[in-house]
Amino acid sequence: MNTSKLLLLVTCTSLITATIIVSAYHMLVQPQQIIYETQLIKATQTAEREINLSPRFQQLYASATPTNFISAAKNSKEAVVFIRSLTKLEGGNILNRDLSSSTGSGVIISRDGYIVTNHHVIKDADIVEVTLNNKKEFIAQVVGYDKQTDMAVLKIEVDQLPYLLFGNSDSLQVGEWVIAVGNPFRLQSTVTAGIVSAKGRNIDVFEDRSGIESFIQTDAAVNLGNSGGALINTRGELIGINTAIMTLSGRYEGFSFAVPSNLARKVVSDLMEYGVVQRGWMGIEIASVTNQMAEERGLPSVAGVFITLVNKGSAAYDAGLLGGDIILSVDNVNTNTLSQFMEQIGRHRPGDIITVSYIRKGFINTVKVTLKNSLNSTDFVAVRKDKVLLDLGFELRDLSSSELSKNTTDGVMVVSVYQNSTVGKANIQPGYVITHINNIKITDTRKLVEYLSNHSGEIILEGYYKNYPGLFPYMFRKDN
Repeated sequence: MNTSKLLLLVTCTSLITATIIVSAYHMLVQPQQIIYETQLIKATQTAEREINLSPRFQQLYASATPTNFISAAKNSKEAVVFIRSLTKLEGGNILNRDLSSSTGSGVIISRDGYIVTNHHVIKDADIVEVTLNNKKEFIAQVVGYDKQTDMAVLKIEVDQLPYLLFGNSDSLQVGEWVIAVGNPFRLQSTVTAGIVSAKGRNIDVFEDRSGIESFIQTDAAVNLGNSGGALINTRGELIGINTAIMTLSGRYEGFSFAVPSNLARKVVSDLMEYGVVQRGWMGIEIASVTNQMAEERGLPSVAGVFITLVNKGSAAYDAGLLGGDIILSVDNVNTNTLSQFMEQIGRHRPGDIITVSYIRKGFINTVKVTLKNSLNSTDFVAVRKDKVLLDLGFELRDLSSSELSKNTTDGVMVVSVYQNSTVGKANIQPGYVITHINNIKITDTRKLVEYLSNHSGEIILEGYYKNYPGLFPYMFRKDN
């Protein structure tokens, strides 16, 4: 056999042998490998399913939500209360429970029972009931309220309560996570989350023209009953009091608004210390900067507060500000809108000195302004809310030093009169200056309160109204 034929025979034999070996492998070895791999996959899937459904596994792994939401919500729930305001029906009797009721929320801000809520939650209430997170119930005393910010402070007689710390609302950023805690539709301790949608928002919700609206806008779900509840950051700090929603249906539609904590803190502090807000005033009338104003004055943007009028003798007048000036900032905080300006001024008391930056004739100037009260003095005003006064239905304050210097007689001023009260039915109006009670001269609130506490029967008051000539006598009966 020649060499070429021998090589061909060897090659064919090798190919046949290789084919037989490969075929044998596919028939004998590979099926075992496929069976093994299939069994391994099935075993893995079973193990995963068992782990996923295991209660123990659920305990070991929390949800994907950031854990600081959980701790913040847990801590804040303990400090948010349910408020029920009861009002006597016309012709009804409190003892017979002839009452109408409304509900809201509140936030405990001190260990000894001070609670902040909205004024509209407790407005005109004869009885205010507070229910804690642990279901304990208390009757609350109204310490004070402020219509201009819709804030109110309550007090319950209990100690060692959980409470929330005020955070810094100025540091809050648009897009930041926030949590709303309250009692919507009487569903106690409800927690919702959202982001800050805007700051310094004015929605014209307050009836009072001088109301301070500079809301934090969020998309956290807030409904009826959430008013007065907490808006907190992810650290559990109180950065707002939920106050209003913007809606056509009466229910949440994606827009909720909260009073910023830096403003609420100042109002609450004043109410707790004085019973009334010590509000600083510049004594000016203002308007928004328009596009036309900005173009005429060469402003870089349509922002700022335009002074239309400066009242003589006011804080702004003393500082040299003029009509036509445009305020750019207060204490280095930009005041691009009226609401931002009102919030910054609303944080101060009479006598506080602020730094105001403004534009006049194309030049930027800075001036120090010493704020005054509404009477153009730097005096603080304390309102008396003694039980004997509240039972009769009115609140009093001493005359300020500037008022005393202008008046020819001493006296005390009626600050507010409650509807359907003894004093209210006598037709006494706020602003009335009481000079005599039952022919006894009154020089301060202490003397008047002392007399009313020790006398009953027929009470005759004499006094005057600032802008009306002559004396105005009023009479009512005081029961024991």
